[in-house]
Parts: sequence; C-alpha cells; structure tokens
Amino acid sequence: MDENFMTQYGDRLMAGGFPFLPIMPGEKFPGRFMRGEWMAYRGWTKHASRATTVHELTIWKQWPNAGIGIPCGLVVGVDIDISDDIILSEQLQALAFAVLGATPAIRIGRHPKRMLVYRTATPFKGIKAHPLEVLCQGQQFVAYAIHPGTGQSYEWPVQSLADLTLATLPAITEVQAHDFIEQALAMLPEGLRPTRLDPAQPGMPEQTETCAPLQSIRDLVGTPEAIQDALRHIVNADLPYDDWVRVGMAIKGALGEAGAGLFADWSASSVKNVPAATERAWASFHPTVIGAGTIYHLAQKHGWRPDVAITLNPANKHPGPHPAEELLRKAQQVPEQAPKPVPILPGDAEFDPCDVEGVLKELLEFMLATATQPQPVLSVGNALCALGALMGHRFRSETNLRTNLYIVGIAESGSGKNHSREVINQVFHDAGLFGFLGGNRIASGSGLLAAMHRHPPILFQQDEFGMFLQAAADRKRSPRYLTEILDLMTEIHSAAGTVFLGPEYGGIKDAKDRKDIVQPCLCVYGTTTPMLFWSALKSANVADGSLARFVILRTMDDYPERNRINISRDTPTSLIMSLKTLSESGGKGRVKGRGNLEGTTNNGTTALHPSVVPMLPEAAILFDALSETITAQLRRSRGSLYSPILARVWEHAAKVAMIRAVAANPSAPVIRRQDAQWAIALVRYSVNSMIQDVEHHVADNLIEQNHKRVLEIIRAAGRNGVTKTDLGNKSRFLTRRERNEILAELEEEEIVRSGQVLSGGPKPITVYTLTNQMSRR
Repeated sequence: MDENFMTQYGDRLMAGGFPFLPIMPGEKFPGRFMRGEWMAYRGWTKHASRATTVHELTIWKQWPNAGIGIPCGLVVGVDIDISDDIILSEQLQALAFAVLGATPAIRIGRHPKRMLVYRTATPFKGIKAHPLEVLCQGQQFVAYAIHPGTGQSYEWPVQSLADLTLATLPAITEVQAHDFIEQALAMLPEGLRPTRLDPAQPGMPEQTETCAPLQSIRDLVGTPEAIQDALRHIVNADLPYDDWVRVGMAIKGALGEAGAGLFADWSASSVKNVPAATERAWASFHPTVIGAGTIYHLAQKHGWRPDVAITLNPANKHPGPHPAEELLRKAQQVPEQAPKPVPILPGDAEFDPCDVEGVLKELLEFMLATATQPQPVLSVGNALCALGALMGHRFRSETNLRTNLYIVGIAESGSGKNHSREVINQVFHDAGLFGFLGGNRIASGSGLLAAMHRHPPILFQQDEFGMFLQAAADRKRSPRYLTEILDLMTEIHSAAGTVFLGPEYGGIKDAKDRKDIVQPCLCVYGTTTPMLFWSALKSANVADGSLARFVILRTMDDYPERNRINISRDTPTSLIMSLKTLSESGGKGRVKGRGNLEGTTNNGTTALHPSVVPMLPEAAILFDALSETITAQLRRSRGSLYSPILARVWEHAAKVAMIRAVAANPSAPVIRRQDAQWAIALVRYSVNSMIQDVEHHVADNLIEQNHKRVLEIIRAAGRNGVTKTDLGNKSRFLTRRERNEILAELEEEEIVRSGQVLSGGPKPITVYTLTNQMSRR
C-alpha cells in the first residue's frame, strides 16, 4: 500500500510555518527517492534553517510511502524514551509542562514513549542523557510515518502538528532545556539514569567524586556523632541527584557500612526518596577519595559549628588533628559580610509577624502549633487572605477599600510553606465555611469568573504559584484562556467596591450569560520557590502594575527549626466559633445567602452596605507619614520599574490594618495605632525585599538573565568574594566563553572587580567581588 504522508500533511505543515523533510519508509532517518529506490539523504540539515519550498513539496508528494520528519533548530523535540513505565512517562511529561510550558504537540510512536514538541528563538546544541533527550540543532525527529516497531502510524493524541502553527508552540531556551533534563534525571530510578553525563554540555554536572585533597584513606574517617550532627545542616529537600550521591559516598567513606542508617534517614527527609533505590545506591558506593572532610565542609558552609565536645575522628584510628579541623577553625571566624542594602522604604528593620490579636491570633497560633516547620511570615499572609475573604461584603474602609488581598509566600522547597493552606482547608470545613474556598487551581479565566459569580467573596490557595504565573504571564507562548486569568485578576482587584461587568462573548444567545459580579472580593494566596517565581516574570509584569497588586512575603528562614511536639490537629472549638462570628459580623441590608446578587447594578434589591471601619487619629498620623514617604520615593523613582509597586504601598497597608482591626473586634472594629504600625511594617518588609529581588532576578532575555545569575553568585559570597573556580562550578549553565564575556562586561561596567590572592600554591588565585557601590544595593 502506497501511503504518502507528504500528500496528507505536507500542505498543512507548510501553512503552519514548520520546516520538514522526507523520511525513508520503515526507517527513522531522512531519505531521498532517486533512480527508483530510496537512499539516505545526505545534507538534510539545510532544511532546519529555511522554509520548505512549494517545489520541494511537489516532488516529495510523488515519492512512494514518504514519511515526514521535522528538522530541529527552530523546532525542539523533548524525547521521553521510557518504554515500560506509564506513570513515570506521564510524570516526566508533567515536569516538562511545568518547566517548559504545556505543549499540545505530543507525538506517540510506541506507548508510553513520547515526544513533546516546542520551538526556540535561538537554536542550541541538543542534550542527550538517555532515556531523555532534547533534540535541537543538527537533529530531527519523525512526525508522520509508519513506526518500524509497531507497524502503525505515529499518533498525535492531543492535537496534530499539522493542525498547529510553529508560532503557537511554547518557546523554550537552552537554560530551560538543561533545567528540565537535570530535574528529570533526579526523578529516574537509578537503573534508568545515564551512567555518565556529558561534561561538555553547559549546565550539566559531572558525576564524579570531589572533595578537598586528603593525605590518606584514614583521613576520611569520621565519628557517627560528628557525621550525624553535621548532616542536620545539609538539607536534603530537593537536591540534584549528583549532590545526593556525593553526600552518600562521603558518609560511606567516613563511617563505612555503619553509616547506612544515617544515609537512609537523611535520604528519607526528601519527598523524592525511594527506600529501595537508596539501598541499591548505598550498595554501589565504593568511595576512595571522599569522606568525613566533605561532610564537615558542606555542613559548615550551611552554618554548622560543631560543639567542642564532639570528636571529629576516632583517636584510635588516626592520632592527631583531623584534616577538616583547620577548615572548621577558620569557619569559627565570622567572615566580613557585605553591608545590608539600603531599603527603599526606611523604618524599623524588624517586626514581629505574630504580634496580632483576636481571631487572627487564634488562627495563626493554630497554624504554627501544628506545623512541623513553622513559617510565621507565610502563615500570617495566608491567614490575612483567609480572613479577608470572610470579611468580604461586610466591611470597608473610610476610603471604600475592601479586604481583597493577593499574597504570595516565597520559600525554598522543603521549608514547610504549604502547611498553612492545609490548615485553612481544615478549619473552614470544620466551621461550615467551605463555600468560601475556590478550587486548588484556577484553570481558565472563565473558570475564575464562574467561581466568583457563585460566591463573590472567595479565597483561592495555589501551590506552585510560580508555575501558574509562568504560564499566565507568558503572552507569547501560553493560550489565551491562561493569560486572561492574570488580566481578570488585575481588573477584579480594583473592582471590589463596585460591580465587575463580565466580558461579552460572541455567539451567546442569552445576554444574561454575561458574568457580572457585585462587589467581588477575590483573595488569592500562593506559595512558590524563589527561582520559579522570579524566573516567571519580565519587566513588563512589573511596569504594568500586575505584580504591584501582590504582597510578596519572603520567608525569614527557609529551613526553620522543626517542631517536635506532637500537638493534636483538631480545630479548637473557640477558633471555629470565632470564624463563624466573623463571617456573620458587619454589613446591613444584605440579601440572604452567599451567592451572587441578582441584577447588574446596585439598586434597592441588590445594594450592599458594608460596615465602615473608621481610623483613629493616632493611626491616621502614621498613614499620613507613610503617604509622604511614598510620594517622595515616587518622585525620585519617576519612570522606573518600581513606581507601580510604590504606588500600591498605602493601599496594601490600609487593607492589612483593616483586616487586623476587624479580627481583633468584629463587632465594633476601629483601626488603632497598633494596627497601623503592624500593617505598615509588614508591607514595608514586603516592598523592600520585593524591589531588591526584582533588581536581582527579573530579566527580559537570556543574556540579561545570565548576567544577573552570575552577579547573584558573586553577591552571595559577600566581601570575601568567590574564586574563579567556585564561580565556574556554580555557573555550569554557561560555557567558559560565555562566563568570561559576562565577567569582562561586569568589570568594564564597574559592577564587579577581580583581584589576585595568594593560596599557598604555585600560582595566586583570582577572586571576584562586588564594587563598593554595588554591595550596598
């Protein structure tokens, strides 16, 4: 049977802007039909850099059983070559969607193997780490043909590539591709991981044993108490596979088989831990040049200061000082740190997030008491959003502000940032207030409007908010139903005191289908990691004010002390009663029920009359002073990215003060001096850290992003600086040439300076530090 895929799909692929070429029947590589027979197509890579011509397609349509391949370059293929694990294949696909974006172009040859298709503005070298591969420059994949193994056509179960256009595929960068491969490798069982990664590929670590040089095998030995104490400071929340292996080998080098239990316990602290895989890995470790010194070195870098009573190595095995003791002695000397950056909003540097009253205090205390890793700042942010939703339609300020808040809690993986969301779900359910909770995920703009139409005061709690923001803020790659979520949130935020008129959709027969919402009170609390959150944003998101509507709360401690007290998680009866009382307090002239009000305007039947929360003169003085400070800063930063952020400070602080005041006394709330002080301190803390993070992390292109990532490595090193070797190890996402060019530019701009220091070796070493003016930023 002559099945010419060129005839079926060629014209549509050409219309979609895809480059393509012929595939030899029964094979997976390009071919040409010459003199009555098929042969390999040499020089096919030219098709990756230009569009297919009408003349070429006309000829290819005449070739018998011609398949279609896609040359990579502008097109990128992410190959997940997992043959017998459907769940793992789907998990890796979900990871790709989170890191690279959700693509509708998914090709299946032999299920569950799959190819995910993306595009890129700048072609890069492909990444091979079998069973994973990113196909790009100089490579190709089959799009339409008969699979040589199954005898069936390749499938596109979601949307055929021929029905798409190249411009609508999600665009990715080389850095994102390496990030995906690195994270995906960590998900693979040990038996599926590549035995060695290609060290020539930028951004990919080598799987080798590395540590400071020691004199002999006995120098590797440590004591169980010292290793156990040091491991408490090496957090295994989301470590890359190579770092996990390195620590495991160091434990075995230090303690031998006696360290198996310590490695198992340390590995179990990660959600990625698979006990059977941990046992197999331990059995495979045969360290020869790695041991206790590596553990001690890693621990002291994260704050470990061993007690003088702890023996670092057994005296009967190695008399004299342990080689790591000199390292630890130097660590006792606190290095000179870079001066703290000058805050954009001056004031008290410290504030107590737990200094609250009433139901806010009850809720916060319950969150912290039941948390394994208490996070006060993040918990208070979630509590403010939750109570703000309960106060919706019932309270307003003298300037008609409402209690709608958007707050994002930022902390590293494994820091306990998600506990407060679990508590809110529990206490709202126990108090019969579950209707105030939106779904765990906002899937589309229409879904958001539908939920708010059913229940205008509503709280959405979203985990992995950075991934959501990455999709919603990317207008080039993401579909409209995702990007309109952020647009609607921006509009609804400013419509809390009026009627939000829903969008008109073409083709709707009944005009009543328009979703109008009377006085919407949308509260959103999201949690995310710093890298995901800031990498999702561009300067346009800062400048257009969409970021300014969020109160960003960075944790004060990524890895707080664990709460070891076993406290019951049952919701206290007093907290349940307080929440019910709050949800029924304030307001007058309300209709019965919690659904949206009939009608599209505030008339006699739909008008709401929230209770006004007055501000006492002592509080007004503080807000007047805040207003003067903001005005002065706005004048100094006119036209900068920070103007929209500063412009929202007064509003955010006034809302937080009102929620705190109502929580303290729902029956007769007033904004007092203590409410104003605490609210202003919270928002000042948010704004100062947010502006600093915008400056340090937000980038509009890959070049700017790489500059900022290198600059952050140098900034984190403080005044002691970072050696060129360490800088290279920490910036493996760059080639040596790229790194040197960035450093040269930073030095030329007098942002970074380099110097030579003696190391005791034959040659001095190069150290990079920030210049004086940059270290204060």
